[in-house]
Formats: sequence, structure tokens, C-alpha cells
Amino acid sequence: MKIMIAYDGSRNARLALAQTITMFRDLKPQITLVAVAENPRDITSGNEDFFQQEVDELKQHISEAMEVCQKEQIVAETMLLEGDARKMLLFAAEKKIRPDMLVIARHSHEPDGGFIARSLTYFVDELDYMTFGSVSSFLARRVQCPLLILPSL
Repeated sequence: MKIMIAYDGSRNARLALAQTITMFRDLKPQITLVAVAENPRDITSGNEDFFQQEVDELKQHISEAMEVCQKEQIVAETMLLEGDARKMLLFAAEKKIRPDMLVIARHSHEPDGGFIARSLTYFVDELDYMTFGSVSSFLARRVQCPLLILPSL
């Protein structure tokens, strides 16, 4: 089973990797960890330095994730892309990897604080979807393979 994981090194991405390994270990998955570095908006030395720092951090995160896979005896490879995360993840899934499943971690910046907090979060998520669109909602509308969105914990 080929599984592509959108991986940015965040806590949620690390949890998604661990959960994916736990859920699919018996199927002997072949995991591809895909990280995307956003291109700088304009060409200045400050933005180029910031971009290079992001690339270096992503490389470190991917290296740490590969160590986890090796420790768990999971076959894995990596892919580092540059551009809009939504479009590049879709490109990787549709044109490069063609996975049996795409796994992404849903990012949330607020802890679950009960009904009111969940209602506000839902409203903000809907507003975000209508105006900008999140990575998960973008991919859910477009990707042709099964998509597993793991919630933030």
C-alpha cells in the first residue's frame, strides 16, 4: 500500500506519521513523506534567507521522520517541493506518487474548549474555507485518491 503523508515537521504531522504507522503497519505500507517549502513572495535577500531557513528546517524534519520509519521498519522515501503547499501536494499525489491514500494532519491553533469554542472554531474554519481555503479542504475537493485527515490532538 502506497501512502503519501503531507509532512511539515509540526507536532500534528509527527502524530499523523505515528498514527499512520500504527493503523497500516500490517499492510506493509510504502510511505512517501512530502514537504513543501513556500516560495518567497518577492525577491529580496531577507526573503531568500528566510526561504533557505525554511528549506533547511524541512530537511531536518524529514530526516527525523525517516529515522522514525527506519526504527519502525517501515519502507519510506521523501520528497521536498517548492511552491504553494496546496497545489504542490495535489501535484505530488496526482502526477508523481499516485498513492493509494493521502494522509494529512488537520492543523488547529486552538485547543478544544467545549461547545462554544468548537462553535467559534467551526465558524472560523468556514470563513477560512470561503475566503482562503485550507490545505485539507482544498485537497478534499480535488484529490482523486482516498484522503485521511487526522484531527489535531
